[in-house]
This record gives sequence, structure tokens and C-alpha cells, in this order.
Amino acid sequence: MEKLNFPEFQWGNRIDEQKKLIFDRVRKKNYPLTPEEWVRQNCLELLLNHYKINEGKIAVERGLKVSGISKRFDIVVFTDKIHPKILVECKAPKVEITRNVVIQASQYNTKLDSEFIWLTNGVTHVWMQKNDDKEYGLIDFPRQI
Repeated sequence: MEKLNFPEFQWGNRIDEQKKLIFDRVRKKNYPLTPEEWVRQNCLELLLNHYKINEGKIAVERGLKVSGISKRFDIVVFTDKIHPKILVECKAPKVEITRNVVIQASQYNTKLDSEFIWLTNGVTHVWMQKNDDKEYGLIDFPRQI
């Protein structure tokens, strides 16, 4: 798979190159190894390994309703079972992080109200954090969350 702007992770037997599948540790299932899934799995590894977030506090590709329309977020990290901390929107490496991606994540976040929003295509990472005025501002890649 394409080299991304992430630390090197040890994938072990989680990738089946022949069948083009990758095992998702959070969902406990194999998924097609698409470019977007490759980015999603690298995000999950960073959350699990670098930030030491428990698998039980991460939801992957779950549905939510936005203005009556069914949508699916990529990743949400919870502080507990009901309070979202981070909303992650993943795109394939060739998809630019544009205003439309920010709008998409912002629409999801109207329902979630997470403290952080992370937009990534695996090459470019954009982190935003809610301030005291409940508005989001750009931040550097956080060392801790």
C-alpha cells in the first residue's frame, strides 16, 4: 500500500495482500484494503498505539442522522460511552482535504459535538479543537488528547 504520513506500524498478519483485505482490530473483522481503508487503519493504529486509547472507546463507520439524512462517520473516540472526544474523517490519499471535507465533518459534528476534529487523507492531517466560544480553530498535531 501507499506510504502515508504516519509512523511505521507493525501490521503482522493483519494484511492479506493476496485477497486485498485488512483486519480491523476495533471492528474485529476483515475489510477490503481500499486506499481509504488504509488511511482509516493507520488512524486507528495511531489512536491505539500512540495515544493509548482503549479499543472499547472507539467507534468505526457508524451511522447517524444529519438533517434527517442517514450518514456514516469514519471514526469517533469517546471519553466514555456517550461523550465524543474526537471525530475523525478519513479520505483516500488522492482526495484533497478541502472546504467540502471540513463542511462534511462539521455536519457530522452538529450531532456529535466532539472536542477535536481530525481530517486526514493519510498525507495531510488537519486537527481542529473547540475553544471556549464553542468554535473550532486549527491546532498542531496534539501530543496528548
